[in-house]
Amino acid sequence: MKRTSPDVLPAEGGHGDHPLLAVDNLHVEFRTRAGVVRAVNGVSYTVNPGETLAVLGESGSGKSVTAQAIMGILDMPPAVIPKGEIRFRGTDLLKLSEEARTQVRGQRIAMIFQDALSALNPVFTVGWQISEMFRVHRGMSKSDGMKKAVELMDRVRIPAARQRVNDYPHQFSGGMRQRIMIAMSIALDPEVLIADEPTTALDVTVQAQIMELLADLQRESQMGLILITHDLGVVADVADKIAVMYAGRIVENAPVHDIYRAPAHPYTKGLLESIPRVDLKGQDLYAIKGLPPNLLELPTGCAFHPRCPYRQDNCVTDSPPLYQISGWRGSACHYWREVLDGEQ
Repeated sequence: MKRTSPDVLPAEGGHGDHPLLAVDNLHVEFRTRAGVVRAVNGVSYTVNPGETLAVLGESGSGKSVTAQAIMGILDMPPAVIPKGEIRFRGTDLLKLSEEARTQVRGQRIAMIFQDALSALNPVFTVGWQISEMFRVHRGMSKSDGMKKAVELMDRVRIPAARQRVNDYPHQFSGGMRQRIMIAMSIALDPEVLIADEPTTALDVTVQAQIMELLADLQRESQMGLILITHDLGVVADVADKIAVMYAGRIVENAPVHDIYRAPAHPYTKGLLESIPRVDLKGQDLYAIKGLPPNLLELPTGCAFHPRCPYRQDNCVTDSPPLYQISGWRGSACHYWREVLDGEQ
């Protein structure tokens, strides 16, 4: 993407007529020796202050690649963004220089990565890693940075923060390491926080604590939150709206309660039916047949048609647009009415 010059950074404060963050028709490709991998195919969504958007889908659906494009941390090449916009407070981030992007990345848009043990540097203390945000971006001294690190560790509810600030990542449990990652991401009070699988590999009790912590931090700062996950059970109580991704595109979006009450896409319906339920004890757990498509060779028509119980002849030849159902609700299925009504 070519950038304009000079750079105009997104304005501070009120968002006026613009959403806080708007992804519009974003495409991301990886050009490899084996061919072109179309990882993201026309993704669009918005996030406003204080709002939580959950992005759901199986591994390989394009959730994390979209987030990395927003952050500007894709390796380019092999990644290419042939078209689309990522507007933060009305400014297209893709048209900014790398120097200008660094003033947004981490400070105004931050990200929690899914594997805390891999994301943290094992040879530096957690206090040093948290305080680095203040030393680099705020010009603080080492001692003042460490004081800030202790404050942040207290804020994310790490017990005995003052005593543990000089401990190394391996000395913390998985849940505590994830809290360290959250502390680093909120250090500079970002306006948008992207949480990429923040509860992966954590037990159910710790998952609930992490989600509660994120919700509390969001209420304090009114930041926009993008929650990336493949677990529908995690987002039911925290998200305001949901975007479901499959094969690099959004196949359904809706307010959270609408999508749980009555999904309008066969893929969403399959994901919901695969959640374990107490009232179905002893019965076989539903599973969507088949595997996600090879992004090097996407199926013709609807990418979900090889796995879809609602498939008709036109699904094989015609790619469905995102049909608008009502308000902020859409479904990329030719037969969304039948799915919504529970017919099959």
